[in-house]
Formats: sequence, structure tokens, C-alpha cells
Amino acid sequence: MGRAMDAPLTSTDLHDLDWPALFQLPAGADGTLAGKRIVVAMSGGVDSSVVAAMAAASGAEVIGVTLQLYDYGPASGRKGACCAGDDIRDARAVADRMGIVHHVIDHESQFREEVVERFADDYLAGRTPIPCIRCNMGPKFTDLFAMARELGADCLATGHYVRRVEGPAGPELHRALDPARDQSYFLYGTTEAQLDFLRFPLGGLPKPEVRRLAESFGLRNAAKPDSQDICFVPDGDYAKVVEKVRPDGIGGGEIVHATTGAVLGMHKGVIHYTVGQRRGLEIGGQPEPLYVTGIDAAARRVLVGPKRLLAVASARIVETNRIGPMPSGPVTAKVRSLAKPVEVTIEGALGDGESVTIHFAAPEYGVAPGQAAVFYAGDRVLGGGWIDSTVSAALPEA
Repeated sequence: MGRAMDAPLTSTDLHDLDWPALFQLPAGADGTLAGKRIVVAMSGGVDSSVVAAMAAASGAEVIGVTLQLYDYGPASGRKGACCAGDDIRDARAVADRMGIVHHVIDHESQFREEVVERFADDYLAGRTPIPCIRCNMGPKFTDLFAMARELGADCLATGHYVRRVEGPAGPELHRALDPARDQSYFLYGTTEAQLDFLRFPLGGLPKPEVRRLAESFGLRNAAKPDSQDICFVPDGDYAKVVEKVRPDGIGGGEIVHATTGAVLGMHKGVIHYTVGQRRGLEIGGQPEPLYVTGIDAAARRVLVGPKRLLAVASARIVETNRIGPMPSGPVTAKVRSLAKPVEVTIEGALGDGESVTIHFAAPEYGVAPGQAAVFYAGDRVLGGGWIDSTVSAALPEA
């Protein structure tokens, strides 16, 4: 009998893994996945490489697919990040070692239009975008899903740290067991049809164990560092990318106090600011710390004020997606990837691209238009949408 899917995994257990349970596919007569076909999304990182090695060890026929999303060189200021350059070579090397077929699909043009240009336009509109979610909702899942279907696969497996759990109403998306690695915030846009086909074999594992597995499989990228920045943004310099993509959209303006209307200084472009920002305002001599409380992109004004103005009572969420039925119990929301879930009530019907209004049980800080609000019932992901606007919870000064 193989080991349980969520039991602690050690690298010495490779011979005893329950591959059908791990990939949530029915076993063949010999207890393996022989006769099954698994397509693995391979980015070149250690996580997706381990998934490909696991799939190959399961006895299934495995096809690795890498989407070449960009390779802008001078435009990005770096070579070989996620889905480009050296990462593609790493993915190919892993596929060669495991003896599996590997395809590289050029999606650079589509990625630029759907993700990079949208990223630049959102910043110019005074919003704080999350391109990783756009990528998952577009090239990474939608297109890979279609490719895997065309290849006759039984499932599409990825290296994301989330769990797919069979629930009473069908597959559910759950947080990873390791909260430090959980990526569920970035996958709220997964549709029910996609979830039926997707598999996430790493959702029950801590990252150190994944690296040990990579060593056990003899993968060349076992010690490869995790990606820290957005793949096409060098060193976190978002403004530099926006200037490259939309050079005609850059322009300076006023820094204005949100309550008094006083002009406190000038800025070089709204793309350098996000709601909640305190550093880099360059407006010294104020009686209290000031934060960016809003951005009026049309007037090219950056609004600043005391921290109390950042408190949000409610927010309008647009283009929503729902995964599975809504619960009868409490609902929590994350409004930033690293934020703790907080209790909310949802006004309106979540899903089908509709808009809803969420009300926070207590004032929430750091709620920025352009970010995502992702909803949970315990560990289950209910879905989410984009933060379009907010209503302040700040009380007027006495």
C-alpha cells in the first residue's frame, strides 16, 4: 500500500509513493499510472521539475510543455527568468534526464499583450496590478489547458503550492498545507472546468522536502533559487518597465494633501506610487507621517494623508470568479498576497464575471485598486475578483 497523499514525505519514500493518489488518477491493473498521459507545465524551476520527475516515475506517459513568455533582454534588464532564457534550458535538461517529451511554445506576443501591456496600463491608470494572476488566468492555464486537451492528456499538472480536494459538489481548491508556500491567492481565477483537469502534486509538501526530492531525482536545478520578482520586472523597478512599454504615458504632477488640498510637492509620474506607500514621497517638514491615500491618474495627482485615511470599510470587487458553492458559514478575504485573511460579508452574487461589494468586519488597511480580493471558507478557496474602488472607514478629525 502506498503512503497517504498528505503524510510527511521523505526522499527515501520514492519507491513507496502512491502515484495514483498523488495525481488523483485511477490506477491501472498494476497499481501504477501506466496507460495514462500527464502534461506537465514546466517553467524551468525546481517545483515544476519535481512534478515532471514524479509524473515520469509514476509510469504514466509524460509530456512537458514550456511557454516562452518573454525574452526581452535590454527591455527587462535581465536574462533568463521565468519562462525565458536559462529557465527554458533547465526545463529541457530535466526532460532529457527523465526521458520525457518536451515542447517549447512561443507565447511572447500574447504574453506581452495580455500581461505586460496590461501591467503598464494599470500603473498609468493609478492602479496596483498583479500580473502573475493575469498570467495564470491567460497563457498559463487557459492556453496550457487547451494544449493538454489537444494532446489527449488525462490531466495537466503544475508545480503550484495549492491542493485540489474532492468535495461533495466536485473538486475544490484549497490552500497548501505549508502556509509559507501557499499560492492560492494567485489562482482564484481558476474555473471549475479547469480544476477538474488540473493537478497540484506539491500542495501537501514543504519546500525543503521538494528540494530533497529534486536531489533524489538527480535534477540539475535542485538548488536553484526561487523567483523573487515579477518575471519581467528587474529588481522590482516597475516604473522602468512601464516607461519602456508606454514611453508616451509618463508625466509629472502635483502631490496634494487629501484633506486640505494643499500642494505639498511635485512628482515625476504616478507610476512611482501605490496606495499605502510611505517611503519616497520626498515631502519633508510635515507634522505627521504621510502615506499615499489615492491616485488621480487623469489629473496626474498623488493624494497623501495620515494613516487613518487608509482604513477601508468596504470595497467594490469586479470581474469575479466563483469556485464551487458558497458556504453557509463565515467568509474571509485576503486583499494582498501576504495579508492575513479577515472576516467579510459579500453583498451580491459572486461569480460569472459579476461585481460584488464586500464589507469588512473591522477597518482594513492596504486595500488598493488593481489588487485582488480572494475569498475563503476555512482553507477552501471560494473565488475572488479585482478591487475596483473602496469606501473609507476613516472618521473625520475632531
